[in-house]
Amino acid sequence: MTSPFAINNIRQFIAFRVFFNARFYYPVFTILFLDFGLTLRQFALLNAAWAAAIVLFEVPSGALADTLGRRNLLVFAGVLMVVEMALLCFVPRDSLNIVFIVFLINRVLSGAAEAAASGADEALAYDTLKKEGVADAWGGVLEKQMRVQSIVRIGAMILGAVVYDPDLMQRIADALGLTIILTQDTTVRFPLFLTLVFAVMTLISTLRMREVVADDKNNLDRKPSLKSIIQAFKLTFQAGRWILTTPFALVVITAGLVFDSIIRMLGTMNSQYYRVIDLPEASFGLISAAMGLLGIFIPKIALGLAAKRSPTINLTVMVVLTLCGLVGITFVLPVVGLIPVIMLSSVMYLLNFFVSYYLNLITDSNQRATVLSFKGLSYNLAYGLIGVLYSLLLAFLRHQVKAPASHASSQDFEQVVYIASLAWFPWVFIFSLAALLVFARWKLRGEAYGERIGS
Repeated sequence: MTSPFAINNIRQFIAFRVFFNARFYYPVFTILFLDFGLTLRQFALLNAAWAAAIVLFEVPSGALADTLGRRNLLVFAGVLMVVEMALLCFVPRDSLNIVFIVFLINRVLSGAAEAAASGADEALAYDTLKKEGVADAWGGVLEKQMRVQSIVRIGAMILGAVVYDPDLMQRIADALGLTIILTQDTTVRFPLFLTLVFAVMTLISTLRMREVVADDKNNLDRKPSLKSIIQAFKLTFQAGRWILTTPFALVVITAGLVFDSIIRMLGTMNSQYYRVIDLPEASFGLISAAMGLLGIFIPKIALGLAAKRSPTINLTVMVVLTLCGLVGITFVLPVVGLIPVIMLSSVMYLLNFFVSYYLNLITDSNQRATVLSFKGLSYNLAYGLIGVLYSLLLAFLRHQVKAPASHASSQDFEQVVYIASLAWFPWVFIFSLAALLVFARWKLRGEAYGERIGS
């Protein structure tokens, strides 16, 4: 049997995932925006624009991938990544209004790139395996991709945090005998330049891909034309109808958004959590990198569970880990509080593997990218909703907790409010899980998907 890793598209798929997702600025994401002169309010608005762009472009991009070609959409995503990173690398800083506008354009382009890549990359890779007669190797490909991506991510997290630190970079420059003065104004762009290099590598990997045309009667016209655009939007509605009328697919996507929205909401505030459990800020980058180690061995576990256990058992494993993690963070224990974070991060790796594994298994080739894009759309809508609800919760808690003493800082007060908010997450998850189980029992009555797939 042909090794899946001897196939060009599979190698380029892994390369694309690695370069597209390894962002050197992630460990300093929030403070990078602030060091460019933006405010926290502007930072929140920019992230809202990013999420809105993903929601706006998610499903149409999947439909266009299924009609105009998955490779074409991935090349487009690569071009967008190069442009969005170049904007940040070279934006002039003498006007805060220009900085905000450029960052806004960056966030919109970044969201569009995420949407264009979502679904198209997996669809191209899976259909390549299917055409080569080795579709059963998809689980192994996912495992390999996630492990390689995690290894590179670890390096990116560490290096991104290192090059951002002007004091450390100055010591390195002095040790090398370089007669240069490095300040935060200079090093603030270093992680961006490194990510721009990876953006170029992302584009190269997409250009080296080859389109795979499904050998079935439903294959659509892939030439850019008005007809193909109309086909794309027809396919969008067809895929949406297929999801709504396919109980197992609907339940998988619904389960995914329940876990993803709650855990991802907490994940965006990891730096705040690390601060309240008394971890030094200098360690945040190393911690983020260490979390990436989970991606080296969790996919192997996920592959074994997906192949040998039913979806019901796999759901149970994620529920137990999630509940332990959500309850654990409410104690905000110094240092030891990292254990529940590890649990929640593990759930995210398991979730991403299981959802991809099951959806690709039951979805027809001609609408695979569109269905996967619907998954991404539902995730981001749920994430946006819980973000709005969480902001309302924080506003409520600010009136409930005691005001800080006169000598206390506003940061101390925000930490008190944040800690109080953590107690709500286990209950939100329990309520959402109960609704999910009722919904799944209703939709899957008489179905045997779980037992058949897990056998």
